[in-house]
Amino acid sequence: MAKQAKIKGDGRSVGNDKKLKTTLTITFSIISIVYVLPVFFVLLNSFKANTFVKTRTFAWPDSETFVGWSNYIKGFTFGNFPFMKSVWYSFIITIVSTILILLCTSMAAWFIARVNNLLCKICYYLFVFSMVVPFQMLMFTLSKTADTLHLNTPYTIPIIYLGFGAGLAVFMFSGFIKSIPLEIEEAAAIDGCGPVRTFFNVVLPMLKPTMISTGILEIMWIWNDYLLPYLVLDRTKYMTIPIHIQYLQGSYGSVDLGAIMALITLSIIPIIIFYLTCQKYIIAGVAAGAVKG
Repeated sequence: MAKQAKIKGDGRSVGNDKKLKTTLTITFSIISIVYVLPVFFVLLNSFKANTFVKTRTFAWPDSETFVGWSNYIKGFTFGNFPFMKSVWYSFIITIVSTILILLCTSMAAWFIARVNNLLCKICYYLFVFSMVVPFQMLMFTLSKTADTLHLNTPYTIPIIYLGFGAGLAVFMFSGFIKSIPLEIEEAAAIDGCGPVRTFFNVVLPMLKPTMISTGILEIMWIWNDYLLPYLVLDRTKYMTIPIHIQYLQGSYGSVDLGAIMALITLSIIPIIIFYLTCQKYIIAGVAAGAVKG
């Protein structure tokens, strides 16, 4: 009797687990659909005429509203600033900034984690504190400072991104480095490696999971960033994709929403593909960096 009761109890627990999993699956599926819907409607409205984007926002394109690829062609050719030039500047800023952040912050995190004196602890907490400082507190003086230091071009603005992106990167790298056995680096030192060779030949390869996940997060932030380039860059010479889309308007403030939707679609497709391809590395890197804090 006791054995039968135990079997029944196990059967109920298995049934409850299945119900819980089913409930969670349905819940998270609904949440996922809610998050995907705005992207879907942006894509949908990119094929509608400008007038119907406002009046029939959630309707499927029909023979009256459908305009084909004309919004995409209009978006590419609108204004005096070529869209592909904005794509190039966004690409340069994103790639250079991400490489600079990953290289500099990984070295800083390694030094902080291994030296671990009072000064390094203060530096670490300053990096962490920088993550909670609102950008609005700095934006008023940022433009003038960038002009003074000649950081107002796509080739120099990565230095500013390094400052704003260092907090999260140092936090993630430090957590992972603390989980690396110190004996590995001591063995490299015995074999004749100096600090530079130890970092690049021993530590850096082991940082790959966290480096990939941090790089993905930084790329998504920098590619979609609007406010920082808008404040810093000379907009008569340089525009990123978000700035280019914001300037997509005609005389008297008229806005072609169809063309804007088309360019927004083009701008989010690369980052969505990139994220879907690399999303597993984000979870792996965050988990690896959370082993020790």
